[in-house]
Amino acid sequence: MPSLDLADTLVPWFRAHARDLPWRRPGYGAWSTLVSEFMLQQTPVARVIPHLEAWLERWPTPTALADDAPAEAVRQWANLGYPRRALWLHRAAVEIRDRHEGVVPRDVDALLALTGIGDYTARAVAVFAYGDRHPVVDTNTRRVIARAVDGRAQPGPPHRRDLEAMTALLPETPAEAAAMNAAAMELGQVVCTARAPRCDECPVRTSCAWLAAGRPETPDTRRRQARYEGSDRQARGAVLRRLREAGPDGAAQDAVIAEWPDRAQRDRAILSLLSDGLVETDGELLRLPR
Repeated sequence: MPSLDLADTLVPWFRAHARDLPWRRPGYGAWSTLVSEFMLQQTPVARVIPHLEAWLERWPTPTALADDAPAEAVRQWANLGYPRRALWLHRAAVEIRDRHEGVVPRDVDALLALTGIGDYTARAVAVFAYGDRHPVVDTNTRRVIARAVDGRAQPGPPHRRDLEAMTALLPETPAEAAAMNAAAMELGQVVCTARAPRCDECPVRTSCAWLAAGRPETPDTRRRQARYEGSDRQARGAVLRRLREAGPDGAAQDAVIAEWPDRAQRDRAILSLLSDGLVETDGELLRLPR
């Protein structure tokens, strides 16, 4: 099966086997899609869904979020990780309110101009919320293309060429193209996984270049994520958790995670959070941004 015909197999497979996820249901709007994409970055689906539902119940529109304090966004983010996403999402909501009359834009360039939005998120909103035809490429998609088309065990580092590779696989009609984008991501998430691909269950196993080559091991040149335990990220998370518990008045800086075993790391975490705008200082106090 030529790579251009992968959609003929993957799209029907997706429509028959896709997981029932909130953002795939009819009528899921552009704001809901945008919030889901922010939350899904580097966070498992099962953890995202309850946070997503609570967020959209509290802030059903960009304007609702924009009119609230940034601290509330950081507090509502809770333990999702990478809390800068909460601050970026709040800033994007302000930009949508002020530049686009409270409506999430449809144009990819307009989406890219919003805080915290890159190639993947901009195209995901345009495709899945508005039905436009664009390539949508995430880590799972890149792995599927690397194996099925290129015969490699793992993709290389992200590159603009990834968009061209996915474009070559898309059907012509926007609806079919959207389904193909979602199908490639789904296949990579549940079947063509990074560590234990289930090739016997794969709908494209008869045409997969990697499987045909005997599943050769190829170098994984992607940058490795640093271990979380004992990291600066863990210290930052502990600071934010303490400030969420402290409420709007914050807490004395010296008392914030005073028990942290590495004092230099604790201080470094606080300084980095201040630099990122995730916390504010008022004399001797630390608090979430107002």
